[in-house]
Amino acid sequence: MTSVVFMGTPAFSAPILEAVIANGYDVKAVVTQPDRPVGRKRVLTPTPVKEVALAHEIEVLQPEKISGSDEMQRVIDINPDLIITAAFGQFLPTKLLNAAKIGAINVHASLLPKYRGGAPVHYSIMNGDAKTGVSIMYMVKKMDAGDVIAVAEEPITGSDNVGTMFDKLSVLGRDLLIKTLPDLIAGNVTPVAQDEALVTFSPNISPEQEQLDFNQPAQVIDNHVRGLYPFPTAYTVINGVRTKIQGVQVIDETTDQPAGVVVKKSKKEVWLAAGAGTIISLVALQPAGKPKMSINDYLNGNLASFEEGQQVIFNG
Repeated sequence: MTSVVFMGTPAFSAPILEAVIANGYDVKAVVTQPDRPVGRKRVLTPTPVKEVALAHEIEVLQPEKISGSDEMQRVIDINPDLIITAAFGQFLPTKLLNAAKIGAINVHASLLPKYRGGAPVHYSIMNGDAKTGVSIMYMVKKMDAGDVIAVAEEPITGSDNVGTMFDKLSVLGRDLLIKTLPDLIAGNVTPVAQDEALVTFSPNISPEQEQLDFNQPAQVIDNHVRGLYPFPTAYTVINGVRTKIQGVQVIDETTDQPAGVVVKKSKKEVWLAAGAGTIISLVALQPAGKPKMSINDYLNGNLASFEEGQQVIFNG
């Protein structure tokens, strides 16, 4: 039986770990990020991967930093056939990668060499890509730079956001990994080196990237909103109030109003001018200190704050 140490953290990784277990691989240990406070009450919460491991009575290791840790030495001592990672969230030292007898592989949520880094799904949507996918690659010291073993593609629809794409890519990555593992273990794969000339990066989203720029065309704004939802969530400042924007709609009309000006309002909708004469309609939002709400609910208490021709967004 092939022995495995699995390393992963978020919900994306949990179905992948479940499938590795279900398909008879001997998971000796699971390495995941430490429990973190979650929600307004800051309740200390285990990672989704930890929950799967505990349910199957698998040893759980949670180093704050894997490099040089006792947990790293534990993995080396296990000397597994495979190390499998999926959105673990930390760099792995070469000494750790070399601990796997067959190899250390990663399930990465992009079509490498495009979008190396920690936020490939976010960037694929924000950039308006028509498709993304999953790559299974050998791990090397350089970030996401190892030879690619297998690839599967997934379309990005106009209604997809980070949440829906993570769900789709988790299933895609799960199935691709399970399909690939027998040939990998048998030595029947032909890894392909990444073309360094085609490399792009997807670093973690910065706070500055969360702010919408209404000088951009409506479709770019829509991509940005979907590319940051449900986490970390885009925002703008409406009538002086910082407001998270969780859903918008591109309106198939044009305007000569400047960006951020109310083009149309009713009891159920607000249209705002965006860049290049385009129009965006707000669908779901969350003013600071308030719960998430539909535009209809929002306007029930804020309709008087909007007049056609009024500049309500000044940022960007």
